[in-house]
Amino acid sequence: MSIPVGAQLYTLRRQMQSPKEIEKTLTKVAEIGYTYIQCSGFKYDAAWMRALCDRLGLKVRLTHGSDILGDIENVIRDHKILGCPYVGVGGMDKKYRSAEGARKFMKDYTPAMQKLHEAGLKFQYHNHSWEFARFGGERFYDILVSESDPALMGFTVDTYWAHYAGMDVAALARGLKGRIDVCHYKDMILVDNNEQRFAVIGDGNMNWEGIIPAFEEAGCQYAFVELDDCYGKDPVEELARSLRFCEGK
Repeated sequence: MSIPVGAQLYTLRRQMQSPKEIEKTLTKVAEIGYTYIQCSGFKYDAAWMRALCDRLGLKVRLTHGSDILGDIENVIRDHKILGCPYVGVGGMDKKYRSAEGARKFMKDYTPAMQKLHEAGLKFQYHNHSWEFARFGGERFYDILVSESDPALMGFTVDTYWAHYAGMDVAALARGLKGRIDVCHYKDMILVDNNEQRFAVIGDGNMNWEGIIPAFEEAGCQYAFVELDDCYGKDPVEELARSLRFCEGK
């Protein structure tokens, strides 16, 4: 299996703050070779975005930022318009950050997950690093995995943040076989002042020869390249270089 590689548009959020900017930026994304995108970090009308993506040959496969608890019916409507099967949470509210909070999160979100499932969509949880902390001996991430319904909840594994937390990313992916519908490819590099930084895929120190096959074995459907910060470099070119690495060019 070869996982289709898409662009996480959060990378380009600063240049996508108006319809004109969105159209210009997505045109570049299509031109450098991406077919799949994740919408995150900017606002848009679903019907307008679908028409633009259709014209450019782009397909939305995941979003972050929807009001899942407050307006699930409109979330479902917009994702149907976009043709997007996965509805994600990009970060956890601080009120949930404990072992008890993990279970409260599941209680609060499961009804919305069920509605998404009934509509043919699926909820996805995206990690940062803190989810791998232990609360009274229980690791937050493990609670989410063990106490969620695989039919209702998938896990968008972010390689950088899992690695940052000291996890073996390949082993994590293999342990979540059948639970990873989408993932985030994100590399890490150490600069000379001992600072950990985001990096173009292949420019950093992460073991992609082990990580990519592990995601393939886990059944991942889409991998989205994401750079939270490009440190002054052109984010479009950074996405292009990442895609070339993933395609072996």
